[in-house]
Amino acid sequence: MAVIVRDVLYAYTNARQAYDRFLRNGVNPEQARNAVALLLWLERGGVQAINLVRKYSDHVLMHLAAEANSIMLYLRGEQSFNLEIPLLSRLDQGFIDPGFFVFHQDLVVRGVAEILESLGVLIFDDHLNRLMTSYQTGLIDVMPDQLREPYTFRSVTVPEDCRSMFITISRGQPVEGEDIFNHFRDKWGDCIVRVLMEETTGGAPPMYGRIIFKREAFVSLVLNGENMVCVNIGDRQIWLRKYITRPRDA
Repeated sequence: MAVIVRDVLYAYTNARQAYDRFLRNGVNPEQARNAVALLLWLERGGVQAINLVRKYSDHVLMHLAAEANSIMLYLRGEQSFNLEIPLLSRLDQGFIDPGFFVFHQDLVVRGVAEILESLGVLIFDDHLNRLMTSYQTGLIDVMPDQLREPYTFRSVTVPEDCRSMFITISRGQPVEGEDIFNHFRDKWGDCIVRVLMEETTGGAPPMYGRIIFKREAFVSLVLNGENMVCVNIGDRQIWLRKYITRPRDA
């Protein structure tokens, strides 16, 4: 029997409830999505994470959100602090070495990105979850067509603009496009299509550019709820924000 949307939403009820609780406690929606996706990825590795969240008080839950956020910051490249995740480290009575996230950044990022773009499409869809709640509580007698649809995850390549980030380079700290490309490739593996830099004259260094990632979810993981972030490329800094297409003149 084919798996339908309702089946997926039901199977991941705990993930949606964790997401809703994060939001009710003031966690930024993008950070909440990334945190839940991270916990789901840990579950795939045999760590009971999402299923334990419902047992936590709001106070403990916020500590969990803060630790997940610390992991995202570390993955982005903010490595000026020691990664300390005492709560996450002891989920399910086991032990997760913080060093795992340090030395396997590519594995973690690609795993979380895949969840965001597959299961996350349903788990974080407010409309589908409202339909599911209405059907489960009897407010709707007949299952809506949207819940009956077969669930088949197909990797869809979105337009480059949707998976791009605009680069601003700090004055006096010139950075080559190759350096930016290698920074993310070395940390996250095969995640970038290309880096485009401003064309200049007279030997002037470029002041802006554009990163085109292979997946839209990578943009979410870089920003993690912020409008603009600073990333260190060696001893230099670049600023990244979501790429916004300029409207063409009529």
